[in-house]
Amino acid sequence: MFPALLTASDCTSHVHLVIGSNPLAGARCTKSLEVGAKPILIAPEDSRLHYGLVSRIDAGEVRWIKREFQDNDLTTLGREEVDYVVDAVFVTKGRQAQSPYISNLCRRLRIPVNVADAPNLCTFTILSTHSDGPLQIGVTTSGKGCKMASRIRREISKALPPNLGTGVERLGIIRRRIWEEDHAAEMAVTGELEDDDDGEGQTSAFNRLITPEDVEAVRTRRMRWLAQICEYWPLARLASLTDADIDSVLKSYPTTLPSSANTLNSSPSTHATPPPPPLPLPSPLLPPRRGLIILAGSGPGHPSLLTLATLHAIRAASLILADKLVPSGILALIPRRTPVEIARKFPGNADAAQDELLRLGLSALEQGKTVVRLKQGDPYLYGRGAEELAWFRERGWGERVLVLPGVTSALAGPLFAGVPATHRGVADQVVVLTGTGRKGARTESPAFGPTRTCVFLMALHRLGEVVKGLAGQSLDSASGGDGLETKERWPEQTPCAVIERASCPDQRVIRTTLEFVCAAVEEEGSRPPGLLVVGAACEVLHKPKQRWVVEEGLGINGNIEELGRVGDWNSLQEICQKGTAPE
Repeated sequence: MFPALLTASDCTSHVHLVIGSNPLAGARCTKSLEVGAKPILIAPEDSRLHYGLVSRIDAGEVRWIKREFQDNDLTTLGREEVDYVVDAVFVTKGRQAQSPYISNLCRRLRIPVNVADAPNLCTFTILSTHSDGPLQIGVTTSGKGCKMASRIRREISKALPPNLGTGVERLGIIRRRIWEEDHAAEMAVTGELEDDDDGEGQTSAFNRLITPEDVEAVRTRRMRWLAQICEYWPLARLASLTDADIDSVLKSYPTTLPSSANTLNSSPSTHATPPPPPLPLPSPLLPPRRGLIILAGSGPGHPSLLTLATLHAIRAASLILADKLVPSGILALIPRRTPVEIARKFPGNADAAQDELLRLGLSALEQGKTVVRLKQGDPYLYGRGAEELAWFRERGWGERVLVLPGVTSALAGPLFAGVPATHRGVADQVVVLTGTGRKGARTESPAFGPTRTCVFLMALHRLGEVVKGLAGQSLDSASGGDGLETKERWPEQTPCAVIERASCPDQRVIRTTLEFVCAAVEEEGSRPPGLLVVGAACEVLHKPKQRWVVEEGLGINGNIEELGRVGDWNSLQEICQKGTAPE
């Protein structure tokens, strides 16, 4: 079965034929009225109608034809401009003898038809819809379960910030104003005049040599910028846009004439606006007027675990280059006018995406901008920080690279899961490893040590291979990495823990042993990003009494929320200034 083509239809003044008298018929009439259509109800005169439907009929909102359905209803009750063919048909009792006949008749006439409880008779289905002004979100289960669609719609709507529809409305205003201003700028560039045959009133761009590329640049530049805002600004900020923000946003990226135009007349266009002055750099970390790139660790996930240095850098940056896994709570702290580029790292594109970010950073450096390269965890711990520093150093910018540490999930993750990486008499050493080597290659596992704690980052998608390595199968370098040789085994009863989304409200911990960890993750599902901790330290504070135990949320560590709500800059700023959580 192919998926349905979901569309949004303008139903203003359409005629909707509703066949039936049950409560669903009333709901269909109500929905038609909500979208500006004109519902016509067909039901026998002795039908028992819902009181709400009766009130709409009495008010003249719904027309009631008091008889059974007739074939010519489809071609005589519609609008004059479409030869009286109705625009849509709703059959509210699907399991009646006449339903297949009505459905087939509508199909022959190309009239959209919906039959209740009979997906095979429908040419369209009704979506469970969340509406907030111009914002509409529809969910369909393709006739497999309307209750499930309603549940999913509720879950989606709860996750959205309030007043998002108002933000969408204001974004529409920005879009329209950008189009109008860019159109005016284009007119200025091309020198087009309306009703001006004698040349009087010519613009200053009249003698300007213009190429098609110049005109296209004026037309598309700010629309691309608006697309970046929609893509990267947190939804909560988009929802809180004000009329004052619209003016401020437009001024922050003014319309300018293309710099590539060969100007023969040196007088500037009346539509051109000089570029905005550079943003001030308040932080003592950032020397003014010289390009600077900051490699900063964003920590394990929660915004309250950012270092003050990284927080200052984020607030003062001219450009943010962020890793794909940097959580939305961290991104929400970025000032709304700061451009953000997210690494487009997906399987097969990691190196290309890395190179893209580096070149964006280099370009900004050459323009004298302050760039924050925001990385998950710590920049140097499997974060390519040293590689990036070397890359800029090779291009003569080594002295303009500042590296700021971040709280690594390799240590914070076990802590939030109640696993002490070291513990007197139990664990006296920690080994941090990656489960995925360069270009996806498998990495060597360490030998068993009864007092050793191993933390595997980026390992859950290759959990089976990691467990095999710990079980005694190591890579055979003599055979190019394809062969395996026996090595000292980690006992299958060794305690371990899978920690996902550490420090975030939706953190999850699976406590088990090496014997059952693969089965546990397969049955419970994966919730990346996550890490694997192996060693006796996993049972110092928690010892499962069954094959595995799943723990949801932060537990007592949830009190970290008091240190600053996710995305709440004012609360987090108060912490930074006072060093304590607000009361």
